[in-house]
Amino acid sequence: MAKLYSKKKLASTKMLPKKETIQFILNYSKALRIVKIGNMNFETIAN
Repeated sequence: MAKLYSKKKLASTKMLPKKETIQFILNYSKALRIVKIGNMNFETIAN
């Protein structure tokens, strides 16, 4: 018979990201540059 995995509570109701995750996303968004030339978009990351 198939084992039911849905009985366990997998995640808490308060799922908050780590500070490192937030910092990574902010740094990525600051480094990302999108340049539109004609009909094309060029994405560059300045590291």
